[in-house]
Amino acid sequence: MTLGNYKSGSNKLYWVKENLLATDFPEINHALRDPDGLLAIGGDLSEERLLSAYQRGIFPWFNEGQPILWWSPDPRCVLEPKELKISRSLAKSLRKGHFKITYDTAFTDVLESCAATRNGIEETWITNDIKLAYVNLFKMGYAHSVECWQDEKLVGGLYGLALGKVFFGESMFSRESDASKVALVHLTKQLEKMNFRLIDCQVHSRHLQTLGAKPIQRELFITILDNYCSQEKISSWFVEP
Repeated sequence: MTLGNYKSGSNKLYWVKENLLATDFPEINHALRDPDGLLAIGGDLSEERLLSAYQRGIFPWFNEGQPILWWSPDPRCVLEPKELKISRSLAKSLRKGHFKITYDTAFTDVLESCAATRNGIEETWITNDIKLAYVNLFKMGYAHSVECWQDEKLVGGLYGLALGKVFFGESMFSRESDASKVALVHLTKQLEKMNFRLIDCQVHSRHLQTLGAKPIQRELFITILDNYCSQEKISSWFVEP
């Protein structure tokens, strides 16, 4: 990949396909096909840029030591709350009630747990800069976490952004069997009650597919964002019945 006249540390964005520098993102239909969805490089992780990016179907994804990479893949993996699939084994875990679920009570702990290296993998895309950016978004009321507890210990959870009626899932972790799935089930049920349109899962995986996630064309995804995604904050988040 040729980075043209991009210089590390610049607050400007490098438009990969057009080979130029700019202050804003290009149209997402200019994203590369290989690697799928790479749109721009550089810029910063300011709250304003991140919120603008998510509203336009763009998200950051890069490893430590790399410049910021911005993506908008096609197709996009999404989960409609009403289409959540609960397997027999997961339903059994839910019935047992071994886990306690909370919301927005341990955001930083969830973020750190998602970032922790596992299985000998040294790199993580949840870099220190990403952590700082999403903690700031949490303080602003846009980022949220779901925590799964067992015997007063945090054993699973997830975090993401809520913009309008769209939840952008970022990452999840599990230290006990089904803990992250139980967190997702509770999140999905809450979002359904709040008339959320969908959960953005970004890229396809078998794990997400078993839970009901599916790929949709990027053009349709953007249409949904245009209709349901805004920077309006939710006044009461995750109020249990």
